Amino acid sequence: MWSTHRRELALGAALLVLLATPAFTGRGFYAASTFVGLIVDTLPVLVAAVGMTIVIVAAEIDISIAGQLAVCGVVGGVLARAGVPMPVVIPLTVACGAALGLANGLLVSRLAIPSIVATLAMWVILENGLLWITGGNWIQDLPPSFQWFGFGQTGGQVVFILIAGAVWGAFAWLMRATEFGRGFYAVGCNREAALRMRLHPERVVLTAFVILGALMGLASILYYCRYPSIETTGGRGLELKVIASVVVGGTSISGGRGTLLGTLLGVMLLGVIGTVLTFSHVDATWERAVQGLIILVAVVSDRLFARGGAVDE
Repeated sequence: MWSTHRRELALGAALLVLLATPAFTGRGFYAASTFVGLIVDTLPVLVAAVGMTIVIVAAEIDISIAGQLAVCGVVGGVLARAGVPMPVVIPLTVACGAALGLANGLLVSRLAIPSIVATLAMWVILENGLLWITGGNWIQDLPPSFQWFGFGQTGGQVVFILIAGAVWGAFAWLMRATEFGRGFYAVGCNREAALRMRLHPERVVLTAFVILGALMGLASILYYCRYPSIETTGGRGLELKVIASVVVGGTSISGGRGTLLGTLLGVMLLGVIGTVLTFSHVDATWERAVQGLIILVAVVSDRLFARGGAVDE
């Protein structure tokens, strides 16, 4: 157990140290409202990181997710403002995200465009296209049923936590216990071997991008439904936080290895950093610098101390 899960154990220890820091540097951090707010703020990141883990395990990457989040959020807001009920808005928004993921997947799997190039281009197209269509104006005059699904803040927070927890739990089981989930590891580890196993790497990669896109649609709901209006430039920098969470959680950037337990701990660690910096009276602008440093350290340590085997159990 110690050797198999040493990355997760190290993350847990780092998280405990980080949570203990405000006891010496700041007051008010341990209030229940602080922790609830922290959890709710990290839910969209967790849902996005689940999808990103699948894509990176398959040896690809998607840096267009902030653009996907904004587009899906605007689509959901426009639908809600037009009077479409939320039980319909949610699946339509998820379908919008899946369509964007499908576009990325086709560029990568069928046209053989490197994923970092394809998704960089998609990010530019989505961000600038959305600004052109909306003029940078926020989506306002949303119905009461949009914010917190009409349950109010307290009830809505509970619903959001249950949704994100169910997504994480379902995919954690799927990746660990099913042939479908193991296929992503096989393709990310060795595509030639995957072919001999009668897998179709192109289909697996395409599926990974569609899953990530659909989860970005859901993440946009969890992100924007906390507010009475939708900011068309919201979510900027999300890709850095999500990728950092996944990589620091032990998922190999070269593919073939990673767990969603590690991703969960990575999301928690990255989510706590900004709040701890604030309560420690450190300028919050350092948060992105810390995130970038964490990515670098995680990638370097992964190269230096690479473990044998393609899949973490």
